[in-house]
Amino acid sequence: MSKNDKDQISDPGDSVSSGTNSESERPFTVRGNDRRRGGKHRHSHSPRIDPLHPEDSISAREDAVRLREQAVNLLEQEIITAETTQKTSDPHLKVLQQANANLVIATIEAHKLAEQIQMSKTHLDHLAHHDGLTDLPNRMLLHDRLGQAIESARRRGRKLALLFMDVDRFKNINDSLGHGVGDQLLQSVAKRLVECVRHSDSVCRQGGDEFIILLAEIEHAEDAALSAQKVLTALAIPHRIDQHDLYISVSIGICIYPDDGSDATSLIKGADMAMYRTKENGGNDYTFFEQNMNTQAVKKLSTETDLQLALQRQEFVLYYQPKINLQSGEIVGVEALIRWRHPQHGLILPGQFIQIAEDCGLIVPIGAWVLREACKQAKAWQDSGFPPLPVAVNISAAQFRRKDFLESLARILKDTGLAARYLELELTESVLMLDENATVSMLKALKAMGAQLAIDDFGTGFSSLSYLKRFPIDTLKIDQSFMHDITKAMDNLDDAALVTAVIGLGKSLNLCVIAEGVETHEQLVFLQNQGCSEGQGFYFSQPVSEKKMTTLLRTDRTIPF
Repeated sequence: MSKNDKDQISDPGDSVSSGTNSESERPFTVRGNDRRRGGKHRHSHSPRIDPLHPEDSISAREDAVRLREQAVNLLEQEIITAETTQKTSDPHLKVLQQANANLVIATIEAHKLAEQIQMSKTHLDHLAHHDGLTDLPNRMLLHDRLGQAIESARRRGRKLALLFMDVDRFKNINDSLGHGVGDQLLQSVAKRLVECVRHSDSVCRQGGDEFIILLAEIEHAEDAALSAQKVLTALAIPHRIDQHDLYISVSIGICIYPDDGSDATSLIKGADMAMYRTKENGGNDYTFFEQNMNTQAVKKLSTETDLQLALQRQEFVLYYQPKINLQSGEIVGVEALIRWRHPQHGLILPGQFIQIAEDCGLIVPIGAWVLREACKQAKAWQDSGFPPLPVAVNISAAQFRRKDFLESLARILKDTGLAARYLELELTESVLMLDENATVSMLKALKAMGAQLAIDDFGTGFSSLSYLKRFPIDTLKIDQSFMHDITKAMDNLDDAALVTAVIGLGKSLNLCVIAEGVETHEQLVFLQNQGCSEGQGFYFSQPVSEKKMTTLLRTDRTIPF
């Protein structure tokens, strides 16, 4: 065998040689994904496979696949990195991304704004249809609900009722305790009204101290009367407002569909008229609408217009009714009573215009005029040589609750020169009970000034021993309603017993008791037997003009029995 032949034959363990480099004789090994010859990477060459060992062939192919996968993964990563670098470095792309982000934010904000707008619309719609103080439906919503109720009643052949109510003497509370207390009182009234009705009914605030209840469906008119009585009872419970116990009442007018009207306007108008009739009758009650009320409403409006001019034209005049000592018959005082000498209608009694004056706000200036004229006349009689004669003047709630009442009274006494002890102020129980704490303070101030104080119409209001104890009262005046036929025992035992009780109460408290409305000799004898101090009424004298009263005082101050 030649040398060349020997060179071409190699041991199976030897690696394949290429050339004469001594390194070619080193063994070749495969480790993982590396192919090494003499410790160097040889990526351009694949290992020689021994055909006698097929497992080596499979392993080599697997290594080759893994190498290609690594290369592909590496290439993909490089591409992603390059694209990311390009994106972040592209200014146009940044603007687009920012714009997209802003659009998302704007969309969210727009959605929030739309929700806020809807909430605001809902709130404004509620405000437009509800009263801001009580949150009750207002006049606008009332008309809408009333229209729907009328249509429903018309289709079904049913009735509905409208109750128009006004808080009696509410202005006095506002004037004396302030609008803050007045507002809280209206809220309390609203709450109680809501508690008085069914869920199907509506309570609305018409404005000011006026409320309307819509009874959407009733069987009979008597159902409305029952609801009205329920309201009166609920509101009679004292209202605790700002540390004040306020006693109030309401006047209610009732109008029925279809009996009294066929549309919302006529029903409201009718209920309003009926409410004023209740006020004219003393309040704290309800009245059903009657067709003749339209005529009376027109007359009332005309009276209001004339009253506006009556003070300016000096159309008012005072009449005087003497008070008589029931033991001696002596005239011990007079009560000043206003009359209106109307240029067309002649002499008008106070019952025909005083309530209207209160409603239109003229009662305060009219009351001030009465006070001044009465004090002036009492002083004039004294200056004429007559013995001092006390004069009594009725004080309205609006006057009594005014903050400047004391100052105004002091000024009148100073201007006229009349000593305060010759002035008696007559106040009704309803006026005194508006606010007991404020009343006590005012009465003490009047007593300190020297004025005499009387409770007028005693027995018709909140007669209570507790306030007689607290109030510095000088006189009780028994209302004339208890004097009618008190001597007819069969029919009037209660009236006689009440008069007797009041007289006894006055004696025990060292108060003067005056009986009003004495018209018969039998009544006089009854009062004398019970020990009543004084009396006044037609049996002794009707109210007379200043001129006739002067003549009466001049001729004889004693009226024979």
